[in-house]
Amino acid sequence: MTGLIQSALGGGRALLVGWILPSLINVLVFGFVVVPNLSRFEALGAETGRAAIFGLVATAVLGLVLAALQTPLYRVLEGYLGWPRWLIATRRRHHLARKHLLRNRVDAVTLAGQERAGCLAAADQPVLAALRAHPIISRHLAPDVTKGEVWFALLNERLHRYPLDDRQVAPTQLGNAIRRFEEYGYDRFRLDSQVLWHELNAAAPDSARQQTDDARMSVDFFISLLYGHLIVAGAAIVDLAVGTASRPWLVAVVIAGLLPLTMLWYRLAVVATDEWAGAVRAMVNLARHPLAAAIGLTLPQRLEDERAMWRLASGLVDTGFRPGLSALDAYRTAPSEPSAAPTSPPSRSSLPAARSSPAAPAAAADTPRSGGEPAGP
Repeated sequence: MTGLIQSALGGGRALLVGWILPSLINVLVFGFVVVPNLSRFEALGAETGRAAIFGLVATAVLGLVLAALQTPLYRVLEGYLGWPRWLIATRRRHHLARKHLLRNRVDAVTLAGQERAGCLAAADQPVLAALRAHPIISRHLAPDVTKGEVWFALLNERLHRYPLDDRQVAPTQLGNAIRRFEEYGYDRFRLDSQVLWHELNAAAPDSARQQTDDARMSVDFFISLLYGHLIVAGAAIVDLAVGTASRPWLVAVVIAGLLPLTMLWYRLAVVATDEWAGAVRAMVNLARHPLAAAIGLTLPQRLEDERAMWRLASGLVDTGFRPGLSALDAYRTAPSEPSAAPTSPPSRSSLPAARSSPAAPAAAADTPRSGGEPAGP
């Protein structure tokens, strides 16, 4: 909490825009509708000072509390915290089916376009035939083709809000939208950005860090609005139930309006993760080399060797030292020598097994996604 207050006093724009500003909006709704007598918002001309004090204190407290609790607040919306196991399993199956359907629709439109252009490969003809024969995919194919390139781009956008690995699929839209960039570094380079996030953040260029903070700020704004609306709606329901509301009709209207708005803010938070995903992707791509140099390692020339190096480095930070991690010595740079690519990277047999997960709830896959037959929608 002290750090948050210092950040606010020091001009922390992410805290101000992401958490304080939406809290002000909710405090104003709360003060005008739920507790007008306490806030004195209804009599600003007579008691402006009291109303201003109420607004400032309530806004600061609500904003700082939500910012301090942002990790569990996000995890609830991502489906990781407070969800029963049966519901998690049900929602994961739903999102897996949705991801597969989007993947198959994108593939079907792509192959149909190649067929119209006369450049469909012979090996892809049975795949297109299977997609057309599928009772669900076939219903979408003609409309998807008719709607043109803009609709195809939107389909791709929706598909890319899911993680590549099916085992990483989360129970909610927000969980999947965030999970796709949490797995980016591990999927491409075996660099676990969840484990090495603080190191990445310290090694990244200032512009990349600022871009990531600004991108997350937009998502924070909608999450703060969502939870603030739920708090205000809950207080309004209690106010209406106990019969202390001064204008019951207005309180009922506000409750009816705030609850649908929370769904809108959730949807906008999911869309806003697109910018956040791009910023994290840029941070991983740009900060790998300075991060390796900062921790005394040298990036190998071969991508396969780099993936082995980052797997070892992530395991060293995450699980501690174990004998197999001594293979990292092949990538270390002597402090007195200039950086140079390792001449003899360790054989694959000498490396420890890949981590079962780049972070939290599901496992990462080392094998590429299989192609050919359509995935079940």
